[in-house]
Amino acid sequence: MLQGVAVSPGVIVGRVYKIESILHTGDPVSLAAQELVGPELNRFDESLVRAGYDLESMIQKVEIQIGVDGANIFRSHLGMVRDPSLRQKVHALIQAQQITALSALQMVMKQYVSRFENFEQQDYFRERLADLRDVFGRIASDLIGNNPNDSALRVPDYGTEPIVIVAHEILPSQSMTMGDKAISGIVTEIGGGTSHSAILARSRGIPAVTGLASITQDVANGDLIIVDGRDGHVLLRPDPETTAAYRKLQREFIHIKDRLVANREDPAVSTDGTPVELLANINNVADAKAASSMGATGVGLLRTEYLFLSHPDVPDEEEQYRYYRQIVEAMNGLPITIRTLDVGGDKSVPYLGRRVEANPFMGWRSIRLAFEHPKLFESQIRAILRAGAHGRVSMLFPMVTTLEELRFVNRMVDACRDSLIKDGLDFGHDVRTGVMIEVPAAAICIDALLRETQFISIGSNDLIQYLMAADRDNSKVSHLCEPLSPAVIRVLGMILDACKKSGLPVTLCGEMAAQPRSFLILFGLGLRKFSMSPAFVPAIKSLLSKVTTAQAERFAHHVIQLKTSEEIKHYLSERLKEISADMQLFESNS
Repeated sequence: MLQGVAVSPGVIVGRVYKIESILHTGDPVSLAAQELVGPELNRFDESLVRAGYDLESMIQKVEIQIGVDGANIFRSHLGMVRDPSLRQKVHALIQAQQITALSALQMVMKQYVSRFENFEQQDYFRERLADLRDVFGRIASDLIGNNPNDSALRVPDYGTEPIVIVAHEILPSQSMTMGDKAISGIVTEIGGGTSHSAILARSRGIPAVTGLASITQDVANGDLIIVDGRDGHVLLRPDPETTAAYRKLQREFIHIKDRLVANREDPAVSTDGTPVELLANINNVADAKAASSMGATGVGLLRTEYLFLSHPDVPDEEEQYRYYRQIVEAMNGLPITIRTLDVGGDKSVPYLGRRVEANPFMGWRSIRLAFEHPKLFESQIRAILRAGAHGRVSMLFPMVTTLEELRFVNRMVDACRDSLIKDGLDFGHDVRTGVMIEVPAAAICIDALLRETQFISIGSNDLIQYLMAADRDNSKVSHLCEPLSPAVIRVLGMILDACKKSGLPVTLCGEMAAQPRSFLILFGLGLRKFSMSPAFVPAIKSLLSKVTTAQAERFAHHVIQLKTSEEIKHYLSERLKEISADMQLFESNS
């Protein structure tokens, strides 16, 4: 049994399918015959030419959308692709060892990594290594004849056995293309509760565990594996007795999920009739359709960064407009809140530059990028406004810290409306704008922000880590990022009180919204709009139907008096058992 970090609850017994990196440096693959060396050299040269053409096109597009600095990053990539020494090194290995071009490219990459590791300037090394991975990955993708990562997504058929993905990490581009794959569990070596693998797993309601170093070396395709997303346990090649016990738990989990989905047409109301809005956090069209099928009454958060992260270059206004419109129309008239670009931290796009920062989650990210790249944000704002002509759309600004920042983005929205009128383009005139509260400074000064915005959305994931001064993906301190801590509950209560007094609507769209114990306390504090992964909507609706408003308020009043997280968790766990014991299956405990 291996212990990792539980990021999506549930239990699954299945067969391993490993996703290998295109640049994975395993044993080199030999050519079948000497006479294949010449064609393999030509094949590599053709890939270099195509990679060069792609980069030239990207340079032109990025320069228009972002500016010269962003385009210069791809000019450096083009220089690497056309560097004669790269071609010479790969050719030499193909000829000397009679191996495939992909194997030779992987070996050259390993040589570069070894050389960079000797540099004294480690920051410089990390920047160059990231650029090298981009360049070599582009060439490698062409060599295997697919788009990046496509070869990793040809999920095998293991008959009736569920498939569990095992990978070093799940990349944004992979998470965007896994929507139609028959995947029942995810295990990764790196990542935390807000990693791409965690978001993917929760959006599909499948068990997931992260933080298992070297797991990809310990398993082979087809191995039997058990994933317990409640406690972060992973069991490799279990014995029959253990397998039987976990299969029973798996059946119980699936049975409960199937039973709960039957409530999708029911209203979300408490036992005494208090209505609640249960919205969905989504990344793409597939998630939008899942939200509707699970009974969500709208989208509380569309994460637009996944379009940017999976795009070969920078998506322009027309591409964004078509993408947002498709999702808006998939919601069939239900409201949808679109968050503007939230990159930085663990999510980066090369054309915005790779800045090595000591603490990237507290650095140059999210709405702060708008000040340096206004054209990029103007094109997104215009695209969102235009999508608003096709449905009930709101626009959400992440990581606003000061009133000055809010005024800046509000002026940008006004300017974009004026420019759309001037250009004669149709757009949604009633698109509301809101602020995401995820920085403690914004929470403390929320009264000032409330006077100059139309709604509030609480991003509890970031708010908790900033409040506790603890990186949620750092295993040494992630235990501090506890949603049910006295400090977090007090700050959330303060935000909810301020919104109630102002009369502005408020939604919580962090992972707390889908956690049964957290839901009880939030409902008791007066929150009436929750946004969560679509798969958890039926469970939370079921829990709501078993509790009265007065009960939840009593729970909240008692919890506010408690002094430690453990006391709060124990108290709410006991209340949860009394109300609905099944709901414990939907809690992650590690």
